[in-house]
Amino acid sequence: MFTNALSNAVIFNQAHPLEVSDYINSHIGHHTLLSESVKDSDEFCSQLKHRDFAELGLSSIHYGNEVKIHCADLNDIYHFQVVTHGQCCWQFEEESLLLKPGQALMMNPHEKMDISYSADCEKIIVKVPQAFIRDLCLEQNRVISSAGILFERKVIELDKSLGFLSLMGAILHEANDAELDLLQMQLPYRDLLIRKLFQQFDNNTPAILDSDLNDRNFNALLKYIEENIKEDIDVEELANVAHISIRKVYNLFAKHYHITPKVFIKQSKLKHLRKEIIMNSDIRNVTEIALDYGFSHLGRFSSDYRKMFAELPSETLKRR
Repeated sequence: MFTNALSNAVIFNQAHPLEVSDYINSHIGHHTLLSESVKDSDEFCSQLKHRDFAELGLSSIHYGNEVKIHCADLNDIYHFQVVTHGQCCWQFEEESLLLKPGQALMMNPHEKMDISYSADCEKIIVKVPQAFIRDLCLEQNRVISSAGILFERKVIELDKSLGFLSLMGAILHEANDAELDLLQMQLPYRDLLIRKLFQQFDNNTPAILDSDLNDRNFNALLKYIEENIKEDIDVEELANVAHISIRKVYNLFAKHYHITPKVFIKQSKLKHLRKEIIMNSDIRNVTEIALDYGFSHLGRFSSDYRKMFAELPSETLKRR
């Protein structure tokens, strides 16, 4: 499965497991290598391939030894992991899951687990920033709980979902193309993958009922924010637009998104601003577009942007 995946993105070949582990900690997800025998080993048979693709992280990992790692916190990212050879066992506090070739699962942020690799285990890992998952939930009008967005611990068979299997193959193929470095060309693959993850894995974000979607007051607020996204919008203004009380405005946003109107407006501004940086090749200055969206405190703007998208706006501009 996925033969020669990321063959043009080799980071380590015939390396020591500790070298691979150190790189994973810096670029893929924090973990601790527990296998003492491997730490003392003089064998150099580990392999790692890694490439950024549409702001996702794509990796292929093969330790070449029986190893055990501990994951304490993925730091606001999700992992979609596919076993391609050998087997891999995830041990949670109350259950364990054994995956064999062609099987996959989702790992949530902040989950604690131990993962055991067979000596011949190879797997593909797709690192998905939390912001992309949240964006889709907001787009689909899903209810986000205070616990965050959590996917069910469910093992799926990729060969029983040919569309998903084909999509993964296409993404890995495109990522293997050394000439493909345009983010605009990669974005449709990323968006489709995230939608497929929502189809394949149950999660704790039920869709808002149709009766709620027809709430004219709330729809009016969302439309007004969208149409005036670059303006300085306050809660009193929203109340006047929908002809409701300020308290009702707060209640509507708490009910639908579990955040305040002010936070929703700021997140919406950041998402629109980011999209404009990516799609508008005429933009050459982050400060100018930040001021255009009403972010006058540039230090706070950069901090909020990085917290939401896991990179600085200047880094988004450079990678365009």
